[in-house]
Amino acid sequence: MTRVLIAGAGIGGLALAQALRQGGVDVAVYERDASARTRSQGYRIHIDRDGNAALADCLPPEVLALVRATSSVNGDLVAGYTHRLERVMVQEFPGIPTDEITHVDRETLRQSLLSGLEDVVHFGRPVTGYTVTAAGRVSIGFDEGDLLVGADGVGSAVRGRLLPHAVVRDIGLRCLYGRMPIDGSVEIPADFDRGFCWVADETGVGMGFATVRFRTRAAGRADYLMVTLVATPERLGVPDARLFAMAPEELRALVAAVTTGWHPAIRALNGRDFFPIVLRAGERVEPWPSGPVTLLGDAIHTMPPTGGVGANTALQDAATLARAVLTPRPLLEAVAAYERVMLPRGFATVERSLAMAGQMLRSGGARPAP
Repeated sequence: MTRVLIAGAGIGGLALAQALRQGGVDVAVYERDASARTRSQGYRIHIDRDGNAALADCLPPEVLALVRATSSVNGDLVAGYTHRLERVMVQEFPGIPTDEITHVDRETLRQSLLSGLEDVVHFGRPVTGYTVTAAGRVSIGFDEGDLLVGADGVGSAVRGRLLPHAVVRDIGLRCLYGRMPIDGSVEIPADFDRGFCWVADETGVGMGFATVRFRTRAAGRADYLMVTLVATPERLGVPDARLFAMAPEELRALVAAVTTGWHPAIRALNGRDFFPIVLRAGERVEPWPSGPVTLLGDAIHTMPPTGGVGANTALQDAATLARAVLTPRPLLEAVAAYERVMLPRGFATVERSLAMAGQMLRSGGARPAP
């Protein structure tokens, strides 16, 4: 039986594990986090048609049903505003089927994707490197398999070994992620409760707002408004060393200071639980000779969250790789077939995401990401 090792228990790695296990492949997933709830990586994730199709391809029926049940009430609008709360664009999406998902809570999705994989996902076991044996198998020191998939994110150790020349660059933007409980204490503008709304001023500061209202209480989480601020370090006025040492309440105060002069209804939507991230993007990599090691998601085509396509692209990678591996053929041919699709698709998406990042921080008619 083919044995596949997956480095990283993020969304892409778990979707791949679900698909391969469903297809009868022996799978082991190794994750550096001590548990599924260790790190803050984001809150709300947009799921597009490609992401929905990939989830349907990868997940067994009972897990797909759980993902849907614990997802959020569908949104049907994307809108853009000035910082004075003047609407400059709107796009509506009527008639979205109830079995389609438009967005999810990241942590809740991860918990759902872990369903049924408890015996194959090993937390606190990072993959720090690998060697290819004389027999063509892959050793990670404490395990050995026929294929190693690096799904270990932007700082991928697997990518560092496989493609030491690959570049992931800082695109010069910082994002402060936060969320505000929906408890009736603050009025949420109607559009902000229908989908994703992007607000930008003339100084290069932008904020995204979107509600997460769970379909059922099976999610075990309270509804919230996602609040994100994006700006350059210069506009924030805080060096990275200080920014990444700030407590959540200090970051909340920074958001309030940066948006001084904005419409009061927007300023009232200042969140809690803020944490900062550096927005990065991977530079295009030329195809390499395929072998028993490959990459998936941010481990190869890192992209900023603009456009809301990072998770969807990782899910597409998982579905494409699983389909290739499960098709009767030599394993290395399957890996090569996957990489021929994944590489151009992934880096084309990176380029679109970067273009949208520039558009979103221009004043006036910036088109927001869903």
